[in-house]
Amino acid sequence: MGLVRLLVSLAVLFTVAILISCSSTAGGNTVIPNYSMGERAPAGQLIFIVFENRWIPQIGAGTTARIPANRFFLLRLSIVNSGSTEAIAPPLTLIDDSGQRFQELTDGDGIPQWIGYLRRVKPADTLTGNIVFDVPARHYKLEVGDDADDKKALIDIPLSFNTDQVNVPQAPGGTTTPMPAPLAPK
Repeated sequence: MGLVRLLVSLAVLFTVAILISCSSTAGGNTVIPNYSMGERAPAGQLIFIVFENRWIPQIGAGTTARIPANRFFLLRLSIVNSGSTEAIAPPLTLIDDSGQRFQELTDGDGIPQWIGYLRRVKPADTLTGNIVFDVPARHYKLEVGDDADDKKALIDIPLSFNTDQVNVPQAPGGTTTPMPAPLAPK
C-alpha cells in the first residue's frame, strides 16, 4: 500500500513538473523575465545589476573628441558569476519599445571604468564598471544573458537625462554656480 502511494505521488509530481515546464513556453519561445534597474537579474550563472545610466554628448574634448552618431549612453553595472566555472559575459544589447536592437560599442576608449567588450568572470567573482552604446534618447530594456546556458533577462532602463555639472561664473564677484552641461547639437 505504501509503495503504491509513493508511485502515484511520483507520477503526479512528474506530471505537474511537465505541465509547469510547458506553460512557461509559448510556441517554443521561452518567457524572458523582466527586472528593474537596481534589481538583481539572474541569467544562467551570471547575475547582472544596473546601478546607473548616463547620457553624454561626446567623449573627450577638442580635436580628439569622439562624437556619437546619436548620443553616448553609459550604463554602470556589475556582473556576478554565481557558478563554479569561469563564464564569459557576452556583449549586451539595448532594445527600444519598437523592438529595435542596439549592440554595445566595442571601443571603450575614453570611457571611465570601462569593463571591456569581452569579459571573463571567474567563479564567485564580480566585474563592475561601465559599458557604452551609441543610441537615440529613448526608453530601453537591456538584454543580458549567459550564452553558455542560453538564459536571458531584461532590465528596464528608464529614460532620464543625468548630465555632468560644469561651473559657470556668475555676474560680478566671480562666484560660480553649477549648471547642467550643454548637450552637443545633433
